[in-house]
Amino acid sequence: MNEPEQSCRDVTPDVTPKPERRWLNGLLFAATFLTTTFAGAIQQGVNPLKQPLGMIQGLPFSITLMGILMVHEMSHYLASRFHKVPSTLPFFIPAPSIIGTFGAVIRMKGAIWDRRALLDIGASGPIGGFLLALPALIIGLTMSKVVPGGSGGGGLILGDSLLMQLLERLVLGDLPMDADLILHPVAFAGWIGMFVTSLNLLPVGQLDGGHIAMALFPDRFDIIARVVHISLLIMGVFFWEGWLIWALLLVFIGVRHPPVLLPQISLDDRRRKIGYCALVIFVLTFVPAPFQML
Repeated sequence: MNEPEQSCRDVTPDVTPKPERRWLNGLLFAATFLTTTFAGAIQQGVNPLKQPLGMIQGLPFSITLMGILMVHEMSHYLASRFHKVPSTLPFFIPAPSIIGTFGAVIRMKGAIWDRRALLDIGASGPIGGFLLALPALIIGLTMSKVVPGGSGGGGLILGDSLLMQLLERLVLGDLPMDADLILHPVAFAGWIGMFVTSLNLLPVGQLDGGHIAMALFPDRFDIIARVVHISLLIMGVFFWEGWLIWALLLVFIGVRHPPVLLPQISLDDRRRKIGYCALVIFVLTFVPAPFQML
């Protein structure tokens, strides 16, 4: 056992983190908070350019969504630091979109030594974000409105995951077949949080799900990743065009996953259960056709 430990020390790179530009993290956080609040106000029918004070109405959406994204990324950050993998604080990405952001990311600046660290880092973010998005969705559903079908006018129709269908039934009961559900901003933020969780849990490339699948099934990962990639192309044709964009992005960022440096270190039972739990979350939150315009 001493020889591998000695060889690890011999090849371990300098993991002393370089000074971080934390002012940039703070600036992007503030900008994203502004754009998500702006988007939340527009969702409520307020034009913040004409009614600046109306921005307040966007706060329930922005605070909820920013909280989910922050927990997701900080969970990655803390897991990375626990395993001595240098990483940055989260970079939030503002965007002129219906939700005001393209999400948030952290950058890892070092190698991941073994499958235990790979699973911890990969699973921590989605599970952390899920644990905040779940109560947000439940609370938001209690404040949502059920209206007669068609009375909501045109807009964006959100697809239902298995979890969403279950929560709707538990919180709202059996809805009439011709009824529409108008989500409260907190529920919409929770839905977005669940959708982001499922996207990150796709078992392909170096997404969170790719880390988890590589840790659980290192010998079968390439087959799993290729099947998922082909499935995205098929779903892009039959369900939602956005999957085609994801499939194209994966061509550039990579479908495969690099091996860990010490593959002989296996997962313990606790980490296997965490990995399988993350896969269950993926199944429960995945939406084949997430968006449709009416």
